[in-house]
Amino acid sequence: MSIDRRVIKYLNWPLLGFTVALFAVGAVNLYSASAIRLEDGIALAPYFEKQLIWGLVGLGGMIAFMLFDYNKFYTLAWPLFIVTLLLLAAVPLFGTKIYGAKRWLDFGAFNFQPSEVAKISVLILGARLLSRNPEKLGWKEFLFTVFVVMIPAGLVVIQPDLGSALNLLLLLAGIILYRGLKGRVLKVLAIIVPAMLPLGWFFLHDYQKQRILTFLDPTNDPLGAGYHIIQSQIAIGSGRLWGKGFLQGTQSQLRFLPEKHTDFAVAVFGEEWGFVGCIILLALFALFLMSIFSTARDARDRFGSFLAAGVFFYFFWQILINMGMVLGLMPVVGIPLPFMSYGGSTTLVNFCLIGLVQNVSMRRFTFRHRQNRSLQFKGETTYTTKK
Repeated sequence: MSIDRRVIKYLNWPLLGFTVALFAVGAVNLYSASAIRLEDGIALAPYFEKQLIWGLVGLGGMIAFMLFDYNKFYTLAWPLFIVTLLLLAAVPLFGTKIYGAKRWLDFGAFNFQPSEVAKISVLILGARLLSRNPEKLGWKEFLFTVFVVMIPAGLVVIQPDLGSALNLLLLLAGIILYRGLKGRVLKVLAIIVPAMLPLGWFFLHDYQKQRILTFLDPTNDPLGAGYHIIQSQIAIGSGRLWGKGFLQGTQSQLRFLPEKHTDFAVAVFGEEWGFVGCIILLALFALFLMSIFSTARDARDRFGSFLAAGVFFYFFWQILINMGMVLGLMPVVGIPLPFMSYGGSTTLVNFCLIGLVQNVSMRRFTFRHRQNRSLQFKGETTYTTKK
């Protein structure tokens, strides 16, 4: 089997390098976060080994998404979406309850979280719906797209998993902003959306309301709801300029810091590597995001461009919200930090989405002129398939 050299040439090599680097940093950080100090040395909780295995599975998923021509996802968007809805609907009926929430389907050897698959299917369907028309979004198209995505988001909310539901809506909002809204739609939304936000308070569970109140004043319940935020801020602040060193963080190693291997993983990193380490990590994430956006910008067709843009916003919102809540700048909503937080389904989806971006990047030269010109960018060059 021969491989066209242009596939290798157009691969987004910087993105591949930044992805591997972030996963490596996350694995080293998870090694420290899962370390258990014993009298005769250090033992490891199973998270570290499991994350490495999921990393290998994720690399396999990334390669699979790279090899499958992304143009075929345009046809498969609706079938994938319907299958996702069936999986989400099965969770309340047949799901496994863990930590008081029923979010997983038990397949014996592993637990599967359908809300993670929903992120991929919503991304693909959103890219299809929004790439059909080159004009800015009007009311009819906007309301239909939002209505479609509200269905899986609603099924995720009742699990309950507010973080994943929020992720779906923000992902769609990002693609819509990338597409652009007509002036009259934008003006009305700028008034209605802020006015309706307070109404959301009445649909929240009691523990979700408590998280918001804790965000406003963590010291109100320092040993209860405010414990996570206070310990996280202490851990990051105690790292000072250079950090305490690998495996030397007292807040994390002495188990003062909760959820240190998942949502608050970056607090462990900040304590051990300090302000300088955090700046380097932020720079790495910034370069990672820029390399994804470059693929969206350089894509030869609208569908590919919207796919890559959706992946950009998927990671952008997660990074922003996770770091915001760890620093106490946002309420705790249970959104992991990509490649830093432990999680099998999340790691697999992250790698698959990177594979999707690589797919768009490496097929720029095979772009074919579509008969439906509404799928093309205005004024773009027509490319022909290599024979």
